[in-house]
Amino acid sequence: MSKATPVYLEVGVKRVFASALDWPGWTRSGKNEKAALEELAVYTSRYGAVLKRAGIAFPATADFEIAERVKGNATTDFGAPAMPARSDSRPLTAADGKRLAELLSAAWKTFDEVVAEAPAELRKGPRGGGRDRDQIREHVEGAELAYAGKVGLRLHEPDRQALLETLGRPSKGGPLKPNGWNARYAARRLAWHALDHAWEIEDRSE
Repeated sequence: MSKATPVYLEVGVKRVFASALDWPGWTRSGKNEKAALEELAVYTSRYGAVLKRAGIAFPATADFEIAERVKGNATTDFGAPAMPARSDSRPLTAADGKRLAELLSAAWKTFDEVVAEAPAELRKGPRGGGRDRDQIREHVEGAELAYAGKVGLRLHEPDRQALLETLGRPSKGGPLKPNGWNARYAARRLAWHALDHAWEIEDRSE
Protein backbone atom coordinates (compact mmCIF):
# COMPACT_ATOMS: atom_id res chain seq x y z
CA MET A 1 0.00 0.00 0.00
CA SER A 2 1.36 3.43 -0.97
CA LYS A 3 2.24 5.80 1.81
CA ALA A 4 0.24 9.03 1.98
CA THR A 5 2.04 12.18 0.84
CA PRO A 6 2.24 14.75 3.66
CA VAL A 7 1.10 18.22 2.64
CA TYR A 8 0.55 21.49 4.41
CA LEU A 9 -2.13 24.03 3.68
CA GLU A 10 -1.49 27.76 3.69
CA VAL A 11 -4.92 29.23 4.25
CA GLY A 12 -5.60 32.79 3.18
CA VAL A 13 -8.89 34.66 2.98
CA LYS A 14 -9.31 34.32 -0.79
CA ARG A 15 -6.83 31.57 -1.68
CA VAL A 16 -5.36 28.38 -0.24
CA PHE A 17 -2.04 26.81 -1.22
CA ALA A 18 -1.40 23.08 -0.85
CA SER A 19 2.26 22.04 -0.82
CA ALA A 20 3.85 18.61 -0.61
CA LEU A 21 6.21 18.98 2.34
CA ASP A 22 8.98 16.77 0.96
CA TRP A 23 8.77 17.77 -2.72
CA PRO A 24 9.76 21.40 -3.42
CA GLY A 25 7.82 22.78 -6.37
CA TRP A 26 4.80 20.51 -6.00
CA THR A 27 2.55 23.34 -4.86
CA ARG A 28 -0.81 24.42 -6.25
CA SER A 29 -3.61 26.70 -5.13
CA GLY A 30 -7.38 26.98 -5.15
CA LYS A 31 -10.18 29.09 -3.73
CA ASN A 32 -10.51 26.73 -0.76
CA GLU A 33 -8.80 23.70 0.77
CA LYS A 34 -10.68 21.16 -1.35
CA ALA A 35 -9.90 23.00 -4.59
CA ALA A 36 -6.22 23.38 -3.68
CA LEU A 37 -5.84 19.67 -2.92
CA GLU A 38 -7.66 18.72 -6.11
CA GLU A 39 -5.34 20.94 -8.13
CA LEU A 40 -2.30 19.46 -6.40
CA ALA A 41 -3.53 15.98 -7.34
CA VAL A 42 -4.02 17.02 -10.98
CA TYR A 43 -0.36 18.05 -11.13
CA THR A 44 1.03 14.79 -9.73
CA SER A 45 2.09 13.42 -13.12
CA ARG A 46 3.32 16.80 -14.30
CA TYR A 47 5.57 17.16 -11.27
CA GLY A 48 6.69 13.56 -11.66
CA ALA A 49 7.78 14.37 -15.22
CA VAL A 50 10.00 17.16 -13.86
CA LEU A 51 11.86 14.69 -11.68
CA LYS A 52 12.00 12.06 -14.42
CA ARG A 53 13.81 14.57 -16.65
CA ALA A 54 16.43 14.88 -13.92
CA GLY A 55 16.62 11.14 -13.22
CA ILE A 56 15.08 11.42 -9.75
CA ALA A 57 12.73 8.73 -8.45
CA PHE A 58 9.25 9.95 -7.56
CA PRO A 59 7.35 7.43 -5.41
CA ALA A 60 4.85 9.96 -4.02
CA THR A 61 1.13 9.65 -4.75
CA ALA A 62 -1.91 11.90 -4.79
CA ASP A 63 -3.12 10.22 -1.61
CA PHE A 64 -2.58 13.24 0.62
CA GLU A 65 -2.30 13.55 4.37
CA ILE A 66 -2.73 17.05 5.79
CA ALA A 67 0.19 17.42 8.16
CA GLU A 68 -0.17 21.13 8.93
CA ARG A 69 -2.28 24.19 8.39
CA VAL A 70 -0.75 27.66 8.58
CA LYS A 71 -2.40 31.04 8.29
CA GLY A 72 -1.73 32.85 5.03
CA ASN A 73 -1.32 36.57 4.45
CA ALA A 74 -1.83 39.17 1.74
CA THR A 75 0.82 37.52 -0.44
CA THR A 76 -1.08 34.23 -0.21
CA ASP A 77 -4.23 35.92 -1.46
CA PHE A 78 -2.25 37.74 -4.16
CA GLY A 79 -1.13 34.38 -5.56
CA ALA A 80 2.18 33.23 -4.06
CA PRO A 81 2.91 30.76 -1.24
CA ALA A 82 4.23 33.04 1.47
CA MET A 83 4.34 31.07 4.72
CA PRO A 84 6.72 28.25 5.67
CA ALA A 85 5.50 25.10 7.32
CA ARG A 86 6.40 24.72 10.98
CA SER A 87 8.28 21.52 10.14
CA ASP A 88 10.50 23.44 7.71
CA SER A 89 12.46 24.64 10.74
CA ARG A 90 13.76 21.21 11.71
CA PRO A 91 17.54 20.70 11.32
CA LEU A 92 18.82 20.19 7.77
CA THR A 93 21.38 17.38 7.49
CA ALA A 94 23.95 17.05 4.72
CA ALA A 95 21.77 14.40 3.06
CA ASP A 96 18.69 16.62 3.38
CA GLY A 97 20.55 19.53 1.85
CA LYS A 98 21.85 17.46 -1.06
CA ARG A 99 18.33 16.24 -1.85
CA LEU A 100 16.91 19.76 -1.57
CA ALA A 101 19.49 21.06 -4.04
CA GLU A 102 18.80 18.20 -6.47
CA LEU A 103 15.05 18.85 -6.45
CA LEU A 104 15.50 22.59 -6.97
CA SER A 105 17.95 21.89 -9.80
CA ALA A 106 15.34 19.65 -11.42
CA ALA A 107 12.80 22.49 -11.35
CA TRP A 108 15.28 24.89 -12.93
CA LYS A 109 16.21 22.31 -15.57
CA THR A 110 12.58 21.99 -16.58
CA PHE A 111 12.11 25.76 -16.70
CA ASP A 112 15.20 26.24 -18.88
CA GLU A 113 14.19 23.46 -21.27
CA VAL A 114 10.63 24.76 -21.58
CA VAL A 115 11.90 28.27 -22.32
CA ALA A 116 14.32 26.94 -24.94
CA GLU A 117 11.54 25.05 -26.73
CA ALA A 118 8.80 27.68 -26.51
CA PRO A 119 7.88 30.25 -29.17
CA ALA A 120 8.81 33.86 -28.41
CA GLU A 121 5.17 34.94 -28.49
CA LEU A 122 2.74 33.04 -26.28
CA ARG A 123 -1.00 32.75 -26.63
CA LYS A 124 -2.73 35.66 -24.91
CA GLY A 125 -5.46 35.39 -22.33
CA PRO A 126 -9.12 36.15 -23.07
CA ARG A 127 -8.45 39.84 -22.42
CA GLY A 128 -5.24 39.89 -24.42
CA GLY A 129 -2.97 39.85 -21.36
CA GLY A 130 0.00 37.76 -20.30
CA ARG A 131 3.76 37.99 -20.61
CA ASP A 132 5.61 36.53 -23.57
CA ARG A 133 8.40 33.96 -23.18
CA ASP A 134 11.35 36.30 -22.67
CA GLN A 135 9.42 38.49 -20.27
CA ILE A 136 8.62 35.43 -18.15
CA ARG A 137 12.26 34.34 -18.22
CA GLU A 138 13.37 37.81 -17.08
CA HIS A 139 10.71 37.80 -14.37
CA VAL A 140 11.87 34.43 -13.01
CA GLU A 141 15.52 35.52 -13.06
CA GLY A 142 14.61 38.74 -11.26
CA ALA A 143 12.75 36.77 -8.60
CA GLU A 144 15.75 34.48 -8.10
CA LEU A 145 17.87 37.56 -7.44
CA ALA A 146 15.35 38.92 -4.93
CA TYR A 147 14.91 35.54 -3.23
CA ALA A 148 18.69 35.22 -2.85
CA GLY A 149 18.58 38.18 -0.51
CA LYS A 150 16.15 36.29 1.71
CA VAL A 151 18.81 33.66 2.44
CA GLY A 152 21.67 36.08 3.05
CA LEU A 153 23.19 36.31 -0.43
CA ARG A 154 24.08 39.67 -1.93
CA LEU A 155 24.06 39.09 -5.66
CA HIS A 156 24.22 41.56 -8.53
CA GLU A 157 23.00 38.99 -11.02
CA PRO A 158 21.26 35.61 -10.70
CA ASP A 159 23.60 32.89 -9.45
CA ARG A 160 21.90 29.53 -9.15
CA GLN A 161 25.04 27.75 -8.03
CA ALA A 162 25.40 30.11 -5.08
CA LEU A 163 21.77 29.47 -4.16
CA LEU A 164 22.21 25.70 -4.40
CA GLU A 165 25.31 25.78 -2.22
CA THR A 166 23.60 27.98 0.37
CA LEU A 167 20.38 25.97 0.53
CA GLY A 168 22.17 22.64 0.44
CA ARG A 169 24.45 23.44 3.36
CA PRO A 170 23.60 21.68 6.66
CA SER A 171 21.89 24.04 9.08
CA LYS A 172 19.89 24.14 12.29
CA GLY A 173 16.76 24.79 10.25
CA GLY A 174 16.18 28.41 11.16
CA PRO A 175 16.21 31.46 8.87
CA LEU A 176 19.48 31.83 6.97
CA LYS A 177 19.49 35.54 7.80
CA PRO A 178 17.57 37.63 10.35
CA ASN A 179 13.94 37.92 9.24
CA GLY A 180 14.80 35.82 6.19
CA TRP A 181 13.87 32.36 4.95
CA ASN A 182 14.97 28.91 6.04
CA ALA A 183 16.41 26.52 3.46
CA ARG A 184 13.36 24.29 3.04
CA TYR A 185 10.94 27.14 2.47
CA ALA A 186 13.37 28.97 0.16
CA ALA A 187 13.82 25.87 -2.00
CA ARG A 188 10.05 25.34 -2.14
CA ARG A 189 9.38 28.96 -3.11
CA LEU A 190 12.10 28.97 -5.79
CA ALA A 191 11.02 25.63 -7.25
CA TRP A 192 7.34 26.60 -7.21
CA HIS A 193 8.03 29.87 -9.00
CA ALA A 194 10.12 28.23 -11.72
CA LEU A 195 7.65 25.41 -12.32
CA ASP A 196 4.56 27.59 -12.12
CA HIS A 197 5.91 29.68 -14.97
CA ALA A 198 7.29 26.69 -16.89
CA TRP A 199 3.83 25.14 -16.88
CA GLU A 200 2.29 28.48 -17.83
CA ILE A 201 4.61 28.69 -20.84
CA GLU A 202 3.76 25.13 -21.86
CA ASP A 203 0.03 25.77 -21.58
CA ARG A 204 0.23 29.03 -23.51
CA SER A 205 2.43 27.51 -26.24
CA GLU A 206 -0.29 25.08 -27.33
